[in-house]
Amino acid sequence: PRLLSQFFFADERVTQVVAEINGLDAELDPQQYLVLLNQLHLSQAHLLAILERIMEECIPTQRHSRDYLVKFPEELLVDNLGNHMLFAAECLLAGTFLEVEEADGAQLRPQARNLLCSLELVRTVLREQSLSQPGSYPEPVRAVLVQFDRLFAEFELSYVSSLVAVKSPEEIYRQQEIIVLFCETVERALRLGYLTQEMIDGYEPLLMFTIPRLAIISGLLIYPEGPLSLEQSPEQMSQVFSPFYNLLKKIRDLLRVLSAEELCLLERSLCTAE
Repeated sequence: PRLLSQFFFADERVTQVVAEINGLDAELDPQQYLVLLNQLHLSQAHLLAILERIMEECIPTQRHSRDYLVKFPEELLVDNLGNHMLFAAECLLAGTFLEVEEADGAQLRPQARNLLCSLELVRTVLREQSLSQPGSYPEPVRAVLVQFDRLFAEFELSYVSSLVAVKSPEEIYRQQEIIVLFCETVERALRLGYLTQEMIDGYEPLLMFTIPRLAIISGLLIYPEGPLSLEQSPEQMSQVFSPFYNLLKKIRDLLRVLSAEELCLLERSLCTAE
């Protein structure tokens, strides 16, 4: 049950697969090479998962900040992102630029080298610790883990930034404003009886359409200084709404001529129409 013991056997598996790959002629047996390559990715992912648990147990208050993850596109935030970063570092060190431009890859290579060297040091130190005292983490062990965690985070941010345009702090703030608008919209809809708590607790599919519709009305009329404020330019709005700037103006102008009763009737109809 000890994490260091689990790490030892996971590390043994990685070493074994690497040895099999090195002893194989890929040109003579390409199918077996692909099989081993897949096994390597799986064994590395398992090793990184255990390493992550060790760092959470050993250096929980010394972990490098991962706040930058909120800047990444949602499609990149997958469970195997860490393993993908490790594979990318190995490719860069080998001079292979699979996803990035050659100039960006050249700049990333020193970081990739430092990360992989740090990982090898971590593997060596943890293997030795698992064989001597598998239940403790002395200061030298914690030090190499802190260094690896920092190098991994720095490489992850740099590599992803070279692939995609990460969100600016301004765009992140705008998206947080939209989240607040949606929360206030739901609270208001519950108070007025447009929605019920049972619908929310039951993940009623219709809510996927209802809440955004009500949020547009709330953002234009109820909270006009919020993220849907049309007093700002399209460039100042979130990318979610900026393409519809002119359309939102037309909707706002139409909403302004409605009476309170007509507005209530409209909102109720939006809660049922598909």
